[in-house]
This record gives sequence, structure tokens and C-alpha cells, in this order.
Amino acid sequence: MINNSKGLTKNQKEAVALLSIGTFLEYFDLMLYIHMAVLLNELFFPQDNPAATQLLTTFTFCSTFLLRPLGGFIIGWIGDQFGRKVTIMLTTTLMAATCVTMAIIGTYAEIGITATVVVILCRALQGISTLGEGLGAMIYLAESLKRPYNYITSGMIEISSTIGTLVALSVTLLVTSGYFDWRIAFWIGAIIAIIGIAARTRLRETPEFIEYQRRLKIKMEASNINLAVVKKVSAVKQKVDKKAVMAYFLIRLVTPTCFFTTYIWAIS
Repeated sequence: MINNSKGLTKNQKEAVALLSIGTFLEYFDLMLYIHMAVLLNELFFPQDNPAATQLLTTFTFCSTFLLRPLGGFIIGWIGDQFGRKVTIMLTTTLMAATCVTMAIIGTYAEIGITATVVVILCRALQGISTLGEGLGAMIYLAESLKRPYNYITSGMIEISSTIGTLVALSVTLLVTSGYFDWRIAFWIGAIIAIIGIAARTRLRETPEFIEYQRRLKIKMEASNINLAVVKKVSAVKQKVDKKAVMAYFLIRLVTPTCFFTTYIWAIS
């Protein structure tokens, strides 16, 4: 943990930098497709049926947001069971894999409906990955740093995601202007993500999660029962504040609603 009079340690500064860069990369890769949708939709979706094309295009765009709650549940569970570092490594790996897939997959003209299905799956995985990445990074910092640094660094994660979106828009401008092929853009995203995976192996597990595991182990030894049972019982005893969950859901709903209005409805 940190000493407020001395600020952040070297390891903590490194963790903040790695998490900020990782979030930047995640949102760069996520928004790359969105900004190039006009170009990519013609390549990956059937053009002989306008109604079907419009439906598939909208679903591909919205699936990123529709599956985020599911991604939050799955990745959150993984984080509680196996640690915060695991979730951060997992989300970066998912993003790298989807970018590589997008870079090498054939178009609809080459492999037919398979291209459409693969693109939809990639977009869904990217949506799941980015939610786990952003919140996972914030949780990691909240559990690793003391006040006020945990607040400041969590804000840096939000800023990193915005910068990633802006850089993705800049790269898209170069692609649509004919400076290089769209596949190169995804290769850039994939290579950067792979570098991010390698760099994040230096991260340490959060002190709070390590302490949580220690307490569970003590409880298991004292009760002479299986660790999995202890975790299950502990989870059951936790009460869910339904009002807080609904309020948070409505707050988070603002972003996808604005995206849909801006990118789909306003330009149609």
C-alpha cells in the first residue's frame, strides 16, 4: 500500500501506466470497427437483401452493448474466483484474438455467411471484453491504492478510453482516405494488444484480493469444509440492493442510447 506523504511507489506507478495503456488499446480496438462500419458492412454482409443487411448491421453494432451485462457478470465472477490480474489479462487476450480474426477473415464475397457470423461473434466478444477491462482496471486500482490516488487514477482510466476512441477515429480517417488497407488497421490493434498482454504480466495481484483469499483459507481450515463451499455460502449471504442495481443500470444505459442515436438513427 502507499504512504500518502510519499505518493505512489514505483510498482504502483507502473501498474497505473499499464492499466491506462491497456484500456486505451481496448477502446481503440473496439471503436475501430464502429468508425469503419460504413466500409466494413459492405464487405461482411450480404448486399442483395437490403432489409436483412440493415438488420444484421444494426445487430452487429448493438451486440457490443447488449452483451455487456453478461460480460460483466462472467468476468466479474472470474475476478472474484481467480483474481483481478486474471480478468485484466483475459480481456486483453480476447481483444487481441478478435482483432487478429478480423484482420485475416475472408469477406462475404469469399466465404459467404460465415464471414457475417464471425464478425458478429467478434463484436460480441469485444463488447464483453471492454466492459471487463474498464471496470476491472478501476477495481484493481481501487484495491491497490489509498485515497486520494485511487480516485485520481480511476479517472485516468476513463480518459484513456476516450483517447483510444479518438485515435481509432484518426486511424479510420487514414483508412477511408486510402492511405492504407483496412486490414492493416486491425493488425495494428492486434499487435498493440499482444504487446499489452506481455507488459501486463508484470502486474501483481491486488493486496485486497490476496487478503480475501487468506481469510477464506482460514475460514475453511477452521470449519473443516471445502473452499468452494465456503465461497458459495459467502456469496449466498450477500444481499443485493435491487434499487442500487436498477439505478446503476439506468445510468449506464445513457451511453449506448447516445451511441445508437448518433451512429444509427441520426444518419439514417
